[in-house]
Amino acid sequence: MAIRVVWSQSFIRIRKQNKVEHGGQVADRKVVALVPMRHHSQRVPGKNYRPLAGKPLFHHILDSLKSCPEVDRIVVDTDSDVILADLEKNYPEVIRIERPPHLREDAIPMNEILLYDSSQVPADLYLQTHSTNPFLKPSTISKAINDFLDNSPPYDSLFSVTRLQTRLWDENTNPINHDPDVLLQTQDLPPVFEENSCIYLFTRENLKRRGNRIGDHPMMAETPVEEALDIDEESDFLFAEVLMKTLKER
Repeated sequence: MAIRVVWSQSFIRIRKQNKVEHGGQVADRKVVALVPMRHHSQRVPGKNYRPLAGKPLFHHILDSLKSCPEVDRIVVDTDSDVILADLEKNYPEVIRIERPPHLREDAIPMNEILLYDSSQVPADLYLQTHSTNPFLKPSTISKAINDFLDNSPPYDSLFSVTRLQTRLWDENTNPINHDPDVLLQTQDLPPVFEENSCIYLFTRENLKRRGNRIGDHPMMAETPVEEALDIDEESDFLFAEVLMKTLKER
């Protein structure tokens, strides 16, 4: 299959300006969202395009990204003819990248895919998220972008996290974040943070230099627990279906 980048003929959009002040000068920052999606899923068959609450799973994150004024363009990288056809019909403004064969194996690191995608669509700043984060809200994405732009430098990248304040142990029963002899309430424990893979912000320059979307001086963006749900197992899909229905009924 030929390698191709598909640009919608109807994609005519006034670029939104993300302005950040550096040394008294205001600079425009073009933000491109990258959403990689594979056709094949090892644990949940057809996960990315399987219906969730009445529409394909990947529609949820695309709808959230479309509602973010800070995002100039959305790019989907995929090897799926099903997803490509759906995008052409329902999201003609989204840029489609057909993933080349050498990047389709299960063991290919995500950073290699991001290097390829960022070489196809230029931007000042890239935001990467996943189709498996259907509860991620536009307001949370927008806040992460604006917080990063307001604090960069010194920060060179951003990744989202989930705060954990519970008693954690390693595999050798050593306490990680607490003293077993001092039984503090969990809300008084020092927090630790789990990288939740909902949001990454990075530049292509740092990605190329480090081979990693997380830079030398990253910023953490805390996301609400309910938005950080990642669909990785069949049980996650079932729970997401119930949660989505509950939220709609509120």
